[in-house]
This record gives sequence, C-alpha cells and structure tokens, in this order.
Amino acid sequence: MKIILPKDITTELEAHLPDEVVVVRADSEGNLDGDTTDAEVYFSWFNLKPKTLHRVLEAAPQLRWHHAPNAGVNHIITPQYLERNLILTNGAGVHAIPIAEFAIAYMLSHAKQLPQLYKQQLEHNWQRGLAIEELLDKTLLIIGAGGIGQEIASRAKAFGMRILGSRRHPQPLPNFDKVVGADEWKELLGEADYVVIATPLTWDTKGMIDTEVLCLMRPSAYLINIARGAIVDEFALVEALQNGEIAGAALDTVFTEPLPPESLLWSLPNVVITPHCSGNSPRTKERSLALFIDNFTRYRHGQPLHNVVDQTAGY
Repeated sequence: MKIILPKDITTELEAHLPDEVVVVRADSEGNLDGDTTDAEVYFSWFNLKPKTLHRVLEAAPQLRWHHAPNAGVNHIITPQYLERNLILTNGAGVHAIPIAEFAIAYMLSHAKQLPQLYKQQLEHNWQRGLAIEELLDKTLLIIGAGGIGQEIASRAKAFGMRILGSRRHPQPLPNFDKVVGADEWKELLGEADYVVIATPLTWDTKGMIDTEVLCLMRPSAYLINIARGAIVDEFALVEALQNGEIAGAALDTVFTEPLPPESLLWSLPNVVITPHCSGNSPRTKERSLALFIDNFTRYRHGQPLHNVVDQTAGY
C-alpha cells in the first residue's frame, strides 16, 4: 500500500507503519518526492492551502481516504474535492482540551477584570473597587455541543456554572443542564451570561451571529469565538460592542486572518484578540499522529474509521 504523508512528520510516523507500506512525502506546496498514481491514503498537515490540496489530488487518481488534522474542514471541501468522493476524516477532539482551557481563561479574564488590572499594573496604579465577579451560578450557552463544547462544559461545571448547549441532534449530555436543537439556541440567548461559539463553519452557520442574535443577548453578556471567524458578522459585532449592546468579546478567530491592522476590533477596549492559537499545545501533534495511526490500522483491516466527515453537512 502506498500513502502520502506530510514531509515534516514522516520520520515520526514511519516507525509506526508496517514494512510493506510505501511512503511518498509531500511538502507544504504539494511537491511530491515519488510516484503517487497508485496511492490510496493522504494525510495532510495543518495550514493546508487549496492549491496544495488540489495539486496532490491531481497526482493521486486512486486516492480513497484523506485524513486532515483539523477539526474544521470548510477549507478542504471544495467543489473539486467533492467530485472525488473520498472518505474524509478530521482531527475532531485533538484540540478540544487546550481550546476548552482557553474558553475558561477568557471567561475568568472577563469576570476578574484582568485586562484592566494588567493596565493598572503598567501604569503603577493601585486602584481597588473594580466590579470583579465569580463564575459561580453564571449561565453559559455553548453553541455547538460537540467534542470541544463538551470539554468546555466539563470545566465550566467545576466552577458551578449553569450550562446550556445546542447541537444538530439534541440529546442529554454530561455537565449540560439543557441541550436544544440547532435551530433553538436563539431562544436561550436572553438567559446567557457567556456565549461560546463552538460550532463548525458550514453554509448554515456562516454569518449566523448577526445583528438579530446580538440584540437578543443581554447587555452584560460576553461573546467568545473559538470556532471560525466567518460565523460572526463582524460589522454587526463591532457595532454591538461600540454601542454597549453586549459587554464584550474574546475572539480567537476572525473573518480575515491575520486581522488587518485597520480593523476596529484591535482598539475596542472591551475586546480580547488572540491569533487563532487556542488549540495550540505541545500535545496537539502527539494526539494528531496517534489518531492517524489508529485510523490507518482500522483502514488496513477494513474497520470503521474515527471522525468520518459528513461532507454534505460540512463536518
């Protein structure tokens, strides 16, 4: 069997592959160091560019299975990709723990007024009396109660929060006080102190956090986006933040990345911007390789694969 692996991690993977497996390496531009006309499997790496993806697809007409390390695959499912009818698996779960920790950090930062306290330290200003709050008994709404959403919920529950969630197929979940369907979360916005966006980017979710949604949130509510920037209507968000329609936002992802220097989001005092780094961890690579090796073993033995993407739904 012949497989295509990312050049940067081939050495680490080869030690876990059977001797009969033939490996072709691909670099970040899609350059290949061997013949891939009979390759069956392609493991791409992070920051995969459409041009690179399409180049590999063209060079591997017999490809059957593609594994991507990302949880979000909106950048992969192009019309050209869909024509190939490949099995696509993703890295769902690989980033869940560090992202969940970041979500808690954003909430604590807001509740404890950490940005203002950091500012006071820089100014050598010993000022007391800030409106510092607890997370205890606050209501958290997680839009997208999948793997990441559930990791967030387990940590938030330890702080004594009331947790609401939404998912495509609602069902009772550990740590959630209530889970509703994908179209019902808007009815819960008026109850939420914190709203975390953890849903995949699809045609249905693109731009769904719009003026209507922001108006339904409490003026004291705090929005956190650790999913994809295009889920939020940025113009509507800036307006809501400027007008005090919501208390603030923490954005690990934005519509255009890197965030343009002229974006108003940089300078709004009630916004925290991080450079799409909430999933970063020394253990992310370790988990990514372990997931692929497990799935590759399953593939060779004809067993069901983990994390098969519904390409129609987009996740």
